[in-house]
Amino acid sequence: MEDRRGDITIAATATAVPPHSIGYEEVKSYMGQVFSIEGSRLDAMMAVIDNSQVKQRYCVHPVDTIIRPRPLSQISREYQEHSIQLGRKVAVDCLKNAGMTPQEIDMIITVSCTGVMIPSLDAYLINDLGFRQNVRRLPITELGCAAGAAAVARASDFIRAFPDSAVLVIAVEIPSLTFQRDNLTQANLISTVLFGDGAAAAIVTGRSLQGPQVLDTDSFLFPHSLDAMGFDLKETGFHIVLSKDVPQLIRDHIKGLLCRFLARHDLKTDQISAFILHPGGQKLLLYIEDELGLSRGDTQFSWDVLREYGNLSSASVLFVLHEWMTKRSMASGDYGLMAAFGPGFSAEMLLLRWA
Repeated sequence: MEDRRGDITIAATATAVPPHSIGYEEVKSYMGQVFSIEGSRLDAMMAVIDNSQVKQRYCVHPVDTIIRPRPLSQISREYQEHSIQLGRKVAVDCLKNAGMTPQEIDMIITVSCTGVMIPSLDAYLINDLGFRQNVRRLPITELGCAAGAAAVARASDFIRAFPDSAVLVIAVEIPSLTFQRDNLTQANLISTVLFGDGAAAAIVTGRSLQGPQVLDTDSFLFPHSLDAMGFDLKETGFHIVLSKDVPQLIRDHIKGLLCRFLARHDLKTDQISAFILHPGGQKLLLYIEDELGLSRGDTQFSWDVLREYGNLSSASVLFVLHEWMTKRSMASGDYGLMAAFGPGFSAEMLLLRWA
């Protein structure tokens, strides 16, 4: 029997979305009603919606509630309520998919950038679901869309230190609660087209279970790019910061960045079977395909997640990972490359290999 001691394995994943969906035609009908834009600018936004590749998204509230101004205190309460609901669901489902109990989890990493709650989400889940009282906790709040990949990487670091342990990663994002109807910046208008609510979870363990193994991880901070992406917290809540230059920024660096990472293991991109890429937007995915010489078949799951759920921020790359783990039969020895991008501007990368 193969000795797999020392392996770091992603044993299971789970995803969840809230009950309310919004299609792109509905977004088009609301755009002119909600925002004070007209003429050529409204026409341009309609073209953005048509080209976004986002067919639908999910939200914690119906659209009429989302667009209604509410005090920041109320929005914060809504964030806490729905974060706990979504986080609980993916935690329970992920444990079930891994065949594990809460008592077997040694660390919980929770990530989110679309709201703040103190105590953090993990504290509520520990009390609700029966995790051990001495389970380690690591809430991550400020890595944006890169945080899902970063959390899996930090989980693997923990397991290298404690080889028989298991880590539950939970990403919950509710960007619909950051909606700003009086912000007419292009960044805010684009975000209303692109982002959707949802949660995802993954269990990373050093125990002998099936799944892709984490072989290596890396992080990269793009120089002089602080204003590329993020949030400004103002009286009415979170206001998106999103530069139009983000896709080009990734295009300029992605090939060298990923090729250097793979070269540490004497690998090239044509030896990668699974590209688990954060679907930040259609232009971003097109640029990555072009720079790495990928076919649509290589990136289809990223496009599927973008189409059906929009950009789920930190949860997006875990949604894509879930697609690869549940819908594609991978051969033993197949390599996977996981990559996500977020504020800083930064990249998080993981090299995987199926056992």
